[in-house]
Amino acid sequence: MELASAATALRRRLSQARLKVAALRLPDSTATGLMPASAARAESSGWRSRESPSSVHMRTSLKNRVHALLARQGILPEHSDLFGKAGREFLAALELPDGPRRRLDSIVALIDDLDREVATATREIDARARADERVALPCGIRGVGPYTAMLVIAEVGDVGRLPTARHLCAWAGLTPTVRSSAGKARLGHISRQGSAILRWALTEAAQKAPSGGGPLRARYEPIAKRRGPKVAKVAVARQILTLCYHGLRDGEIRCLADRGTEEAIAA
Repeated sequence: MELASAATALRRRLSQARLKVAALRLPDSTATGLMPASAARAESSGWRSRESPSSVHMRTSLKNRVHALLARQGILPEHSDLFGKAGREFLAALELPDGPRRRLDSIVALIDDLDREVATATREIDARARADERVALPCGIRGVGPYTAMLVIAEVGDVGRLPTARHLCAWAGLTPTVRSSAGKARLGHISRQGSAILRWALTEAAQKAPSGGGPLRARYEPIAKRRGPKVAKVAVARQILTLCYHGLRDGEIRCLADRGTEEAIAA
């Protein structure tokens, strides 16, 4: 029995090592000429899918700074939305000392610039989402919209270079690390290698899993009971990426297609 368990642990370590090597080699393969740049990234304009969430995060941070500035001045906002029409009029009419007034005007100007950047990125992403037939496949997954689908396509590129969905999850940093000692292997936290913004988008998409049905909820519930909701959402994010892999590789997501057929027959 001890020999069998040691052999199992060794096979698991070797499997994890192969996945780690694959994850480490993929980002470097473009630079060394082993893989064309188009395979490592989607279209050259795919940066919009990555930059738009960053711009939104920056804009949210600046809005929080406006609220903090008003709090330091002892001012209670009269509007729930300080950045709508009535809120902007309220901010413009505030009587503030010179320093805070200049700071507030600068922050509001930066927010306006980011509003224009987000609007431009949104229009471009919408246009490309309508023109790219691949976007419709991931959008069939609960919680995945056009933006998340475009981000997956932009970050992953050609899925044909990856032999399995597990390799893609390892590349994205969504597989657990393995620590082994004395013939025993223990799974740790996810590796967090690869694209941080891709992991963030998939985790956000996984927020919808508890409220829906289908394979994602079936994946979420037992893990949430054993390990808690946070671990379950990461597992669902990995499942979403796995479904995206099969959809982009095969042209369909079979488990969703089979579920749609069953619902049609039941109806």
